[in-house]
Amino acid sequence: MKSMTGFGRATLESNGRNYVIEIKTVNNKYSDITVKAPKRFSFMEDKIRKQIANKITRGKIDVSISFFDFSSKSKNIVLNKEIAREYITQLREIADENNLSENISVVEIAKLPDILNSIDSDDDDEIANELLKCLNMAIENLIEMRRNEGENIKQDLLVRIERVQKLVDEITQNSKGIVEEYVNKLEKRVKEILKTDVVDEDRIAQEAVIYADKTSIEEELTRLNSHIVQFKELANSDGPVGKKLDFMIQEMNRETNTIGSKAGSGEITKDVIDLKVELEDIREQVQNIE
Repeated sequence: MKSMTGFGRATLESNGRNYVIEIKTVNNKYSDITVKAPKRFSFMEDKIRKQIANKITRGKIDVSISFFDFSSKSKNIVLNKEIAREYITQLREIADENNLSENISVVEIAKLPDILNSIDSDDDDEIANELLKCLNMAIENLIEMRRNEGENIKQDLLVRIERVQKLVDEITQNSKGIVEEYVNKLEKRVKEILKTDVVDEDRIAQEAVIYADKTSIEEELTRLNSHIVQFKELANSDGPVGKKLDFMIQEMNRETNTIGSKAGSGEITKDVIDLKVELEDIREQVQNIE
């Protein structure tokens, strides 16, 4: 189990180049990746996204990439000799026309526009490999943090689901004897109204069946117990489970609401309220899981 919240950072120095990559993730229903990187890495954006998506399936993911190139190959200097010769020719003509010295230095010529130009190195493949290596390191650091946080969340969920199980067991216990209690109250009420000790047992039996059908929560309790078992199995399984756990909580809430509507005693009503509170706390915690 992994949390959707985390931070990963990695640095890499190679061949005079320095890479710094930071990845921050927060909760989100889907995968949303934002990449901030120097323009020279624009051709890499799809690869960056794919590498992240292969290992992180859910969350809002912000990636920040810094790059510093101090290598001797970072820039290639090109001298435009044709323009330099034209500058020299024109300057000499001006000097002759105005009786000026022709003492023109190379340094002065180099300062003139378009004489010296620089172009980026052609090490794109090498730089791309280095970038992806650094990115993978940052992703692994992020996953480690998300895994540690996920373990804490899992332990909390397992404690809470045990509380849910205890409440379900209490409801099961409190639901026993409800029909019998109803029959006794019904017989007593009929005797009070008719002022006789003789009652129609068949009619009482029919009313008991109707009441039992309306208030029976056996199916809901069976499904709740099944959902609890599945929840524990999911919590202890590998891979992204956040959406599945969220679905399980929705199903538990549905069964709990049905039990509440059929509640035949104050004890069950109280347990249902406590159960709904516990399930809501679990639901909020599940929103943090990948």
